Amino acid sequence: MKGGINEGLRLCELQYGSYCIWHEENREDMKDSMVKKLKDQLFVARAYYPSVAKIPAQNTLTRDLKQNIQELERVLSESTTDADLPPEIQKKSEKMEATIAKSKSVTMDCHNVDKKLRQIFDLTEDEANFHMKQSAFLYQLAVQTMPKSQHCLSMRLTVEYFRDDSFDQELPVKYSDPTLQHYVIFSTNVIASTVVINSTVMHARDSMNQVFHVLTNGQNYYAMKHWFLGNTFKDAVVEVLNIDPFIPDYYDKTTPSHLNLPTEFRVSFHGINNASAMHSRTQYISIFSHSHYLLPEIFKNLEKVVVLDDDIVVQQDLSTLWSLNMGQKVMGAIQICSVRLGQVRSYLGESSFQKNSCTWMSGLNVIDLARWRKLGISETYWKLVKEQVSKEGSAALASLLTFQDLIYALDNDWVLSGLGHDYGLSTQSIKKAAVLHYNGNMKPWLELGIPKYKVYWRKFLNPENQFLNECNVNP
Repeated sequence: MKGGINEGLRLCELQYGSYCIWHEENREDMKDSMVKKLKDQLFVARAYYPSVAKIPAQNTLTRDLKQNIQELERVLSESTTDADLPPEIQKKSEKMEATIAKSKSVTMDCHNVDKKLRQIFDLTEDEANFHMKQSAFLYQLAVQTMPKSQHCLSMRLTVEYFRDDSFDQELPVKYSDPTLQHYVIFSTNVIASTVVINSTVMHARDSMNQVFHVLTNGQNYYAMKHWFLGNTFKDAVVEVLNIDPFIPDYYDKTTPSHLNLPTEFRVSFHGINNASAMHSRTQYISIFSHSHYLLPEIFKNLEKVVVLDDDIVVQQDLSTLWSLNMGQKVMGAIQICSVRLGQVRSYLGESSFQKNSCTWMSGLNVIDLARWRKLGISETYWKLVKEQVSKEGSAALASLLTFQDLIYALDNDWVLSGLGHDYGLSTQSIKKAAVLHYNGNMKPWLELGIPKYKVYWRKFLNPENQFLNECNVNP
């Protein structure tokens, strides 16, 4: 029976994604057992009633069945919990149970009863499926909607920026110094980008050489600006850039005119050698968005940067990334060889690609901007986007194809992925990883986040911060 439950969960996850895992994790103990029992009795009584009614000698039983059905329907229309039920409900239930027992003892065509049971079951199954889809939709809506507390934080910071710009101090010399370690974060989320920077700095052997560039949009620019000017991160410096002026206006309508964050798409499939649902796997692959291909234009004086997604936590010093020899490769990234290009062919269509090539992940990426410019990576990407514009997930498709054969595989110990969807990660593997990646729907700043993983993220926020307290952002 336990295996059946696991199989059901896996099938559910394939259809509805991480909602099913979240729903199971947050399942409450069964309550209102009497209401449930009454509904079961009503289900059975309705199945027997048509067959009993066709037997002339059972007029009394037919009348009793009808009266009991009507009585339970009336009670259940007025009661949704056991507390709502009338005092005499136990007698009504016993009376219905006795009537059902009499119905079962009557000789009748079992085929008719079976047919009616199946009809009622199908209707119930349809209703349950509808509610499952509705719940999954509401879950996705909650995932994609900015929490009210974070919206409050952004608005408060924006207002404060225009009230007090006296400490607006910039350090442009460091921002463009190619001898320093430059980290780039694309984000519209103040607290998420703060955790990334804070966790990186706290584990750095030397934060003096660290420069962080937070690329955001015009809507969040002033909030980000005020926050990072008002907070210190050891000896590191933080530059906040509004990406809107950098978005080129010379591309056609296939190019978005706004900031795009890393693209995530869910891949669910059965194991290669086993078609059983028990061997099914679900992974969230995060890939560069349109905005990432503006990096060479934005940072013209830099030759190397490390790009960090805003849903990561750094647990070790990252300085060794700057001494990597990537040879002729353009980007260092974690490769996901459990998901190969041939297994996501539905996203790639009929494009030319090596089906056995591993997919790669954004999250922690070392980029050789000099070689990027030399090979014209951005131009290749935009060309592929225009060719694939009619396809769903064109950005992910173009990114996978653009960097084919140009990825330097980072050691898997650098990043542990899945903290935004996988409940099965071990504490040992979490502590061992240099970077934790909360890829998936259940981000740590959401109520829907996986509780046991939130502790690794929360500790890099200051619970005493005035703005966090005023907006009820509870880290």
